[in-house]
Amino acid sequence: MIKNSILSSTVLIRVDYNVPIKNESLLDLNRIEASIPTIQHYLQQNKKIVLMSHFGRPKGIDLNYSLIKIIPAIEKLLKTKVSFVADITGSTANREDNSSVTLLENLRFYPGEKKNDIEFAKILSSYGETYVNDAFGVCHRNHASVSAIKNFFPIKKYKGLLLEKELTELKKLKNNSIQPYTIIVGGSKIGSKIHMLKSFLNVADNIIIGGGMAFPFIKYIGGTIGDSIFQADELEVVKEFLYKASKSKTKIFLPEDCLITNNISQKTNKSYVDISNIPKGYMGVDIGLNTIRLFSDIISKSKLIMWNGPMGISEVKEYSRGSRDIADAIIKATSNGTYSLVGGGDTISDISRFGLKEKFSYISTGGGAMLDFFKNENLPGTKDLDSIL
Repeated sequence: MIKNSILSSTVLIRVDYNVPIKNESLLDLNRIEASIPTIQHYLQQNKKIVLMSHFGRPKGIDLNYSLIKIIPAIEKLLKTKVSFVADITGSTANREDNSSVTLLENLRFYPGEKKNDIEFAKILSSYGETYVNDAFGVCHRNHASVSAIKNFFPIKKYKGLLLEKELTELKKLKNNSIQPYTIIVGGSKIGSKIHMLKSFLNVADNIIIGGGMAFPFIKYIGGTIGDSIFQADELEVVKEFLYKASKSKTKIFLPEDCLITNNISQKTNKSYVDISNIPKGYMGVDIGLNTIRLFSDIISKSKLIMWNGPMGISEVKEYSRGSRDIADAIIKATSNGTYSLVGGGDTISDISRFGLKEKFSYISTGGGAMLDFFKNENLPGTKDLDSIL
């Protein structure tokens, strides 16, 4: 059994360090940077800090997903040494380390995390006397470090500064009366986003749908989409959504044209076509020029904008123009007084890569959590938490 010798002055903070990485290099530090104010808040009170997070989707222990590779970035931002616990549940876990900040190994190396296992949560709780959730990006998950762990902190459980700010900013959108209000969604996960979109019918004035999400819509209304991303069971979801949308005040906008290719990796054999007439053997990889103009015009007339999801395969430079131009259109509207909120891991990675991170009103660290918030703001990870301020 692990000895319970952690100091009473130790704060256990659930952070979200699920950051993109390639060739051992971190591609985007936004989520790590966003966690620093809460950590510093407690360091200034001479508290010890234990950080816990997941990283990627490992199947069991896989050192390719070890959080030890995140430590240099944390140390650089905090300007302090960060120690590491490689075995969270092991009896040799180092609880006597004198470091002011400690990072636990990837929570998803342990089956109990995703199972919301009470015994695993109990082990996690032994790392601190006070629990703080500052990981908005996982607040929609019923996981041990987010949900079950709160059973072991009947009094000292709090929302971190980032989580507080996320909820404040998102409530601006959910409870707004500003018009015109435009929602922009992209990416390929239609199932996770369609329920959120339903909650905006009769709330938003415009819903713009781009990226891979658009193809099931084009298919449903009779278009030919070639080999573009699509699953047959999505048609019923689209049918239901469009029916509800037709009964609402909200206008739905789909792409008119798109960039296609018959070889994603080749990057040379590409052209713009009507999105409803994509030849067999070709797939859509970005929105087209006419669509960029259409979407940009709607954005220019909006006073409130939420964007979640890229307009194409934006991590490939040759297929990123749509996402870049939509970002530029939102930035221009923002400079003219529009409130803009951007969320979702892929979208944030895009605007970071474009060097545009500071030009929006607010960037949310949540993707799925942000979407779920608009369905039900009482997320598993935000329940029963007090403010630290």
